[in-house]
Amino acid sequence: MKRNFGLIKITILFLFFVQVTYGQNVRFVNQGTIEYEKRVNMYAKITKRINKSNSSWMKQIYDEYKRTQPQFQSTKATLSFSSDASLYEPAEANPMQGNNFLSNDPTINLKKVIYTDFKSGISTSEKNLYEETFLVEDTTRKIQWKITDETREIAGYDCRRANALVMDSIYVVAFYTDQIPVSGGPESFTGLPGMILGLALPHENTTWFATKVSDVTVSSTKIVPPKKGKKLTNAGLLETLKASMKDWGDYAQDIFKAMML
Repeated sequence: MKRNFGLIKITILFLFFVQVTYGQNVRFVNQGTIEYEKRVNMYAKITKRINKSNSSWMKQIYDEYKRTQPQFQSTKATLSFSSDASLYEPAEANPMQGNNFLSNDPTINLKKVIYTDFKSGISTSEKNLYEETFLVEDTTRKIQWKITDETREIAGYDCRRANALVMDSIYVVAFYTDQIPVSGGPESFTGLPGMILGLALPHENTTWFATKVSDVTVSSTKIVPPKKGKKLTNAGLLETLKASMKDWGDYAQDIFKAMML
């Protein structure tokens, strides 16, 4: 009996040591920068635009695109963050090669600068559509996330999966880490108990994944809201878009979606 009791004590001490050691090795990041890679499956995007009324010429465009362009268009962006706020901004120009009608398609290559104030719950976004720039200020989107048990590693961090619907119909899959206890993420996606390092819109054929996390001190002068553009709320932006694109058909709906996400 004494021998068994001794083994139990040793086991308990060993487990305690492992737990303490693990806790000491976990690093929690409250500020820094995150580099994201956004990837769009162009073949899938173009295929969805082919219908009975345009198949005669859209199939030719699709075949030519497949012959000259890669399947995935990749762009990069950077998120600078602190416990109070974050700033998401493009890191490079669109790398798409060649002169084709998709090069400046806002449903694929919309440039956004997004500032999120975590304390006030206000987001300020600069969005460029063709020759016009909008400055949209509104409350941050309220997302009803459903956290799951699925996990994966992203950029060296253990992440947990969460699912949601935004704008009533857009299915979202996010992977967040509580090792960065800041409720932020790429674009305007926030609201989880940790930083979103991976994001996918499966039906939009688009993903964002962190490639590098740097836990460096970020100056408060770096994380500031954009100031350029016509000032609107989200409701005002949607009203403006609908008025200017009332004759654009289904394509207008795709632009609305890209601008409002």
